[in-house]
Amino acid sequence: MMKVMQYHTDASPEQQAEKLQLLREGHYDLLHIHGCWSQQAWAIARLALKKGTRLVFSPQGQLEPWVMKEGYWKEKLPKRLLYQRWIANRAYAVIVQGKMEEECLRQLGWNSRLVIIRNPQITNTITPQEAERQQQQLYRKVMNSNPLELMTAPTRHMLRVFITAGVTGDKRWVTDDLTTLGNDDWHLVLCFAHQEQLMNIIKRGIRILNYDAPDFDATKEDYFVPDGFEEQKSIEQVIGSSFVSENDRLLSTFRHLKKLWQHRRLTIAHLAELDKELRFHEFDEERLCEELQERRLHKLAARLMQLMADLTGLTEGFMPMLPLNDRMTRQMRKTIDNHLKI
Repeated sequence: MMKVMQYHTDASPEQQAEKLQLLREGHYDLLHIHGCWSQQAWAIARLALKKGTRLVFSPQGQLEPWVMKEGYWKEKLPKRLLYQRWIANRAYAVIVQGKMEEECLRQLGWNSRLVIIRNPQITNTITPQEAERQQQQLYRKVMNSNPLELMTAPTRHMLRVFITAGVTGDKRWVTDDLTTLGNDDWHLVLCFAHQEQLMNIIKRGIRILNYDAPDFDATKEDYFVPDGFEEQKSIEQVIGSSFVSENDRLLSTFRHLKKLWQHRRLTIAHLAELDKELRFHEFDEERLCEELQERRLHKLAARLMQLMADLTGLTEGFMPMLPLNDRMTRQMRKTIDNHLKI
């Protein structure tokens, strides 16, 4: 069950203090701020984000030009610079009440994730029940986004286990301890599988390990992606499948992975694809390492070995070179983990 805190900027000081205390003492999945120009809202938003709570923001028309002009130099501009833009920018979504407000917010450029939910208190074009339904739907979309960030350590561990089993097709390659997943954990795993184009691999891993996953269709779940996000093609779609030798295929693969890393487009799906190549195709390891050295790709390849050891379960017996775990490897891991971060 999703735990949501509603915060209204026109609340009394006592109510505001109570909300802040509740947030300090417990965990909320989502904080919904209603209204603008409140320093207390800024304090609550900062605490919420620090604790991993996601933010939704409803300006309620208070960022439209005619409102902004009132006391602009003495009040609105300082508050805008200090915290109001900060709140809007860090929200997973900004709820606007109509096309006019949407256009105003779009011109401000503070957040591209604008969602229209009309206010039943000011228009009869929507019922309170429908407005509530749309709001709950938006909350779910927010919580579906970047699911890796929300996973606990045991859930991340099982994600890796499912990838290993799915790539190898054999549960004997899984040497890790297995844990039970709750419904919320399954929801995150399957959403991640869909968003990162790993569904076939993970479903295969689930089946091989005889796990009973809930009947849940992640393809029907909506979610947000970062600005500029592009769905990635598989390695084979880009480099093709016709090569003189497996060594040539791997050289082309590593060159493509270098480009993906340089453009911050490298994903776990790409690592799983490389994992399969190394496990199931015969190649000349010594010659491959020499050619990688000649093309200055050897260190990149060694770092990819480490990433696959961490994320797909590749063992050193299938690696053409020893894995390298240095500062750059950790930076690559962080980029992969944050692939869907808003």
